[in-house]
Formats: sequence, structure tokens, C-alpha cells
Amino acid sequence: MGSLLMLMLLLLLAACSEDDKDATTEEANSMEKITGSWEGAIQVPNQPLPILVEFEKDGGTLSIPLQELSAAPFSTVEFNDPELVFELNLQGQVLVFDGKLEDGKIRGDFTQQGQAFPFELIPRTAEEAVDESEFIEIEVAGGLMKAEVEMPKGEGPFPVMVILAGSGPTDRDGNSVMIPGKNDSLKMVAEEMAANGIASIRYDKRGVGMNQALGGNEADLRFDDYIADAAAWVDHLKSTDRFTDVGIIGHSEGSLIGMAAAKRASADLFISIAGAGRPIDEVLMEQLAAQLPEDLMNEAWEIIDQLKRGEQVATVSPHLQSIFRPSVQPYLISWLAYHPQEEVAALNMPVLIIGGMADSQVPASDAESLHAAHPKSQLLIIDDMNHVLKMVLDKSENEAAYSNPDLPLADGLMEGIVEFLID
Repeated sequence: MGSLLMLMLLLLLAACSEDDKDATTEEANSMEKITGSWEGAIQVPNQPLPILVEFEKDGGTLSIPLQELSAAPFSTVEFNDPELVFELNLQGQVLVFDGKLEDGKIRGDFTQQGQAFPFELIPRTAEEAVDESEFIEIEVAGGLMKAEVEMPKGEGPFPVMVILAGSGPTDRDGNSVMIPGKNDSLKMVAEEMAANGIASIRYDKRGVGMNQALGGNEADLRFDDYIADAAAWVDHLKSTDRFTDVGIIGHSEGSLIGMAAAKRASADLFISIAGAGRPIDEVLMEQLAAQLPEDLMNEAWEIIDQLKRGEQVATVSPHLQSIFRPSVQPYLISWLAYHPQEEVAALNMPVLIIGGMADSQVPASDAESLHAAHPKSQLLIIDDMNHVLKMVLDKSENEAAYSNPDLPLADGLMEGIVEFLID
């Protein structure tokens, strides 16, 4: 009887072990559907917060580049297709992502301290393999910076333009991790110029993409760092015999950076695309006015006034942290020291200023203001061009254009650029 009881017990334990093994296998197979890298954003008020998520068979990690959070491990991950919940504990706070896998995307709500905001993730594809000969490196403050070269066919030397991206974590192609999907606007500009005999280099800013290691701490970053990087590239290109004229194309925030760098490095040409014609405080407050209630607007004005005096602000309301958090204030102070109209007026070189009538971020009137400050410049206003240089015929198309690489560049943009550069 004892032997029979022992045999029955062993069989029962074996059965339980098999059930556990089957459950573990089933769970692993389920996780395979989402295993890999995902990118997207939490839609916090005023400004999306970009996030990177890595799912593994037995867990995963969360990175928030703007908050210097890197590969923080999840405490739990539960995926019962399509339902997905993952959590992590940071300094005693529980962060919960509760969503679903639908149409290849993960959408849901992020909750922290009782506040909930929507989030969305899309698969993060590996960067397309590119021949290493299409990249060059130079020494900048903090280390080596890499740039992608777009060369025309045939024998040079060719004119070359340094392409500068806009604000935030925008990469060399014009894409941002804050916006799911890609528009590839700056990549398309580079390719169109190459097709017309004009070379270009474009690079991820320090702290972004392949130059992420140069980012350092957010609190140490200054507007002048971006200017110095751009000027260093102009100096390098001028020192080689591969190119003739060396110029700068600055998009959005890159316009102001480009103006200062063009003067510092004595560039041969300068093009501003969708660049602000007013100081950043005026642009910022105009954008916030459409989103904030009166009490927060009053606080924002007080913060801006203090930053313009070169003074940091110790206490900032939670709803304004994404814009005026203490770690970003030194950068804002350094940015506020530059006035676009003064910078463009100081340029002693051919200048082309481009604006789009469908640009909801920087109106075409800003291009006109820059042109007025530099009367010898050329002005090009494109009727249906939005901020990411795509053709949009009405407001309903504008948002979708930010994440659609298949949309062509606006008619007239490249024609105007090429005519200016080869005239």
C-alpha cells in the first residue's frame, strides 16, 4: 500500500510539473508576440513624453530619455492577448501601463499617483544598414560626432549643405520619438538635393540617435553647444577638397542654430526653413495660450520673465514641468539670449528664407519677419506646406503628415532650394 501511495504521489507531482511546464511554455509563446523594442509617447499635458520599451520573454524595461531614465526593469508584465499590463516601481511610486495590442500597436492608459494619460507604442525597427563609407566623424566637445553623407552621382567637387534638425529629440531624418511613425522630411530633402548635384551631411544632435552618448546630463546642455557642433561641421567641410561652397540648412529650431553657426564659421550660404522670426519666449507663450488656463498662463509668464533675467525658478507646477522643469531651465536661459531677427541680419552671405502657409507651429509670417530683417535675402512662401515640409490641403491632413514617410515634399520646396543653390 505504501509503495502504491508513493507511486500515485509521484505521478501527481509529475502531472503538476507538466502542467507548470505547459503554462510556462504557453506564457513564453504568448510573450513572443510582443518581444522586442517599442517606441512611442505618453500624452502628458502640453508635450508628449517619449518612451522606449523593451519586452523580453521574462519581463522588460522602460527608458524615458528626457528624464534620464534608462532601462528600468518592470516589476510585472502580464500579456493575455490582446490585453497587456506592465508595471514598474520607481522610488516608491508605482507606474502602471494598461493597454491592448491592436493593429500592430499597443495603446492604453498610463497611471501614476492617481493621474492617467493615454500612451501609444509602435514596434521600433532596426535602423537600415548603410555602408559605413556614407558616414564621417569629427571631434566635438565631449567626443566624436557622426554624420551621414549624401553624395550626388558623378565626380565632384560638389556644393555641400549641413542640414540641422528641429527641437527636441528630432533625428537627422526629421523624425522624433515623441511622435509614433516617421515623416523622413530631412532625409527626403537630402536625397532630392543629391539628385540635383548637391551634397549634404546631416547628423543626429548630441543626445539623439547615433550621437546619444554626447548628450550628457540635460542640466548641462546649452543652446551654444548645438551652435558649436554645427560650426564644427562647416569648418571640417571647408577644410577638405571634396566640396566647393559650404552652407547650412536649418529647419525649425535648427534655423536659429544655423544662423549663429553660419556667422561663426563663415559659411558660404544659409537657408532657413520654418524658422521662427521671433524670440523663443514669444513663440512658446503663443503656443501655450491655446492650451493652458489663465492661472497656468500667468505662472508661465512669470517663469519666462525670470529665465530672461538669467535666473532659474525653483518651484514649477506639475502641469508645467514638461516645459520648465529645473533641469531644462539652463538650456532655456541660453536659448533666450538669441534673437532670430538680429542673427539673420548679421549674415553676410546669400540667404534663402522659406515658410509654409499650412504650418501650424511656425506661421509663414515668421519667414516674412526674417526677410524684413535681412532685405537682401530671398523669400519663398509655399502655399500648402506644413511644418514637416509635406503638402497638406486642409487641417485634417496635418497631423497624419507628421508620421507618413510616403507623403512627398511640398511642391515648390526643392525647386526653390535647388535654384538658390545652383544659381
